[in-house]
Amino acid sequence: MQGRTIQFSGYVWRVKASQTPVGPGPNYFSDSECNVWLDGQGRLHLKITRTGGLWQCAEVVCTRSLGYGTYRFYLDSEVHALDPRVVLGLFTWSDSPEFGYREIDIEFARFQGVSGPNGYYTIRPHNPNPPQYAFSWIPNTPRSVHLFRWEPNQILFRSVRGHRPEPSSASAIVAEWTYIGSRVPPPGNETPRINLWLMEGQPPTNGREVEVIIRRFEYLPLR
Repeated sequence: MQGRTIQFSGYVWRVKASQTPVGPGPNYFSDSECNVWLDGQGRLHLKITRTGGLWQCAEVVCTRSLGYGTYRFYLDSEVHALDPRVVLGLFTWSDSPEFGYREIDIEFARFQGVSGPNGYYTIRPHNPNPPQYAFSWIPNTPRSVHLFRWEPNQILFRSVRGHRPEPSSASAIVAEWTYIGSRVPPPGNETPRINLWLMEGQPPTNGREVEVIIRRFEYLPLR
């Protein structure tokens, strides 16, 4: 295996690096410990940094393909107020183009402008008219869980305040959507990934570096 790897949440992850702009964005991605690192609690930090006039983004790629099951991403960061050019992605992706690259996305971004929604669930966005659900994530939420349960004929998405993916109170669920249909991809060589990047490779509007903390990743196989 080439390049830098890290151990996070019981899995090995490859840290993405590029010497030229690549997707998404396109952007430069760095495997520096300034962009991707683990703290003393084992939490994953992703950071968009600036060195001179060069902005560098961050992405980690799990080295295992997991297939059907529940994918949970636990955040220790407020993501409501991300800069309008910043995107946080929690997703699966295959380097093979079949079935829309087997891409299943949870993203926090301002794809529709600053007054639009800031959360998106999307299935196979590389295909025309992909199934998508947009929602407004809430402010003052430093801890949250975002998940999708991938089954043969449907995908359930959910975003919850706090760190309980199955909350006792329905009020803790901020967004939820179930897609049932032909766009559900079959498993293949896709892998879970987490990235923090800039739309069209453009700097944040406020000119500041951006950091997001992921407490842990959790996978539960489909029974």
